Amino acid sequence: MAEEIFDVVDAHDRVVGQAPRSVVHAQKLLHRAVHIFVFNSRGELLLQKRSALKDEYPLCYTSSASGHLGAGETYEAAAPRELAEELGLNGRLEWLAKFAAGPETSQEHTVLYRLTSDEPPRVDPQEIDAATFHPLDEIAAMRAREPELFSPCFVTLFEWYRKRGAANERK
Repeated sequence: MAEEIFDVVDAHDRVVGQAPRSVVHAQKLLHRAVHIFVFNSRGELLLQKRSALKDEYPLCYTSSASGHLGAGETYEAAAPRELAEELGLNGRLEWLAKFAAGPETSQEHTVLYRLTSDEPPRVDPQEIDAATFHPLDEIAAMRAREPELFSPCFVTLFEWYRKRGAANERK
């Protein structure tokens, strides 16, 4: 299988080149990603435990679904693709926020989406070790007890969501 090619971007998310995934990660070049928070009708968040095969943060908890944009791909195209590939789900995704690339987002300009669905996920075992729904307060308690078990980008997105995203949901 050919290695993925990513757009390399600048601090303003403008494409400045392309490079293979391994080079982008090794050199910590700025690139793009999407994250999707999947909630059930009870308001619980689907928490993904990454596969042991992942090159970054194996066996750590992260967003319900997430992934890089391929070269030339838009955020709007990548989000439903990642959702379908990782969880076998589809539905109307709601754009929540865009985060600038930096250490707290693994050098990725990141767009966060939300989906509400009671469909059972069909996880890709190459990507995901486990996927389970949890109340937000339970996830916060898990993170407080064992912060090393969560990917840095998820922590950034989760804390933002608890402060701003959840409030917007109640409007």
